[in-house]
Amino acid sequence: MEVSQPLAVDRKTSLMQIVPVMLCFFAMGFVDLVGTASNYVQKDLALSDSQANLFPSLVFFWFLIFSVPTGMLMNKIGRKKTVLISLVVTALSLFMPMLGEGYVIMLLSFSLLGIGNAIMQTSLNPLVTNLISGDKLASTLTFGQFVKAIASFLAPIIAAWGATTFMPTFGLGWRVLFIIYAVVSLLAISVLAATPIAEERPDKASGVGECLKLLGRPFVMLCFLGIICHVGIDVGTNTTAPKIIMERLGLPLEEAGFATSVYFIFRTAGCFLGAFILRSVSPKLFFGFSVAMMLLAMGMLFMCDTLTGLYVGIGLIGFGNSNVFSVVFSQALTASPGEKNEVSGLMIMGLFGGTVFPLAMGFAADAVGQAGAVGVMTAGVVYLMYYTLKIKA
Repeated sequence: MEVSQPLAVDRKTSLMQIVPVMLCFFAMGFVDLVGTASNYVQKDLALSDSQANLFPSLVFFWFLIFSVPTGMLMNKIGRKKTVLISLVVTALSLFMPMLGEGYVIMLLSFSLLGIGNAIMQTSLNPLVTNLISGDKLASTLTFGQFVKAIASFLAPIIAAWGATTFMPTFGLGWRVLFIIYAVVSLLAISVLAATPIAEERPDKASGVGECLKLLGRPFVMLCFLGIICHVGIDVGTNTTAPKIIMERLGLPLEEAGFATSVYFIFRTAGCFLGAFILRSVSPKLFFGFSVAMMLLAMGMLFMCDTLTGLYVGIGLIGFGNSNVFSVVFSQALTASPGEKNEVSGLMIMGLFGGTVFPLAMGFAADAVGQAGAVGVMTAGVVYLMYYTLKIKA
């Protein structure tokens, strides 16, 4: 009895710590509303593809600026406090669209959303290592991505509900999505602030130059490029899937927007299953299977002109891309265990791919149609095939 009681307390304490952290992962998923929101803003303001794709590009531009400094900030104030800062910035970004519907207001809102998410993704993943370590880290990060994906696939559903129900009467419409997620952000702030988490001693103080030098390690650089491709495919599919359906089938945005939900439903399912599969299957084998699935999907997006075929292709991308981040991120952390904060900052800086890919896809789509956008994403999948060969079994 004297032995089992402390174990029971440990389990209870661990659960009380994990739940608030998972709520933060849910808040992390708010960044994926940018694909849905940009399509509605494009419709409201009559923007071109390249103009509309500036919104997701702007969101992920801030990952380039804030990720590495956030890694350094964690060394000074700790991971939990850094996550709390990110949640406050996220909440502010979500309340901003209530001030107006103009182009500048939305640019400012998406900028703050990107800054908050850059800080959150840099600090939240290392915070998990204070609760989970060893061979369970990849599966736990994958479960966090599963929770994040729930927020992602709910976004287009909530936006469509707001656009087609009584919400326009109150001047909200699809923007009700921002209010709902802002309230959840405030809840996450309250719960995490009240949760005690014992953090390991901060990593040694480091500067930007020392952090960037880690890219000189070949495997860290490969992981960095892998993150760029992963998020490029993620944001690209999120933004482009409805446009492909509108272009080929002539459906309105309110109907075509369901394609984004299809993507996130399968991504959510992939994260959930991956959390269990990665406990028994080697990351390299599962990663290779996932990338092969995405390559098949890209071929379907090039050739299919039926709604069912396009949905299948979009779903395959969602499932295949669901575990790429957690595998690459855990591989990078494992390769540099003494520099977790710095490596985390570098990996999250790779989410800058969410700027590079949508911009390139927007110009390609303006030039040759949505097939051009699919071609850009396919290049990212080809790189991930190469990265598969470098994963440590």
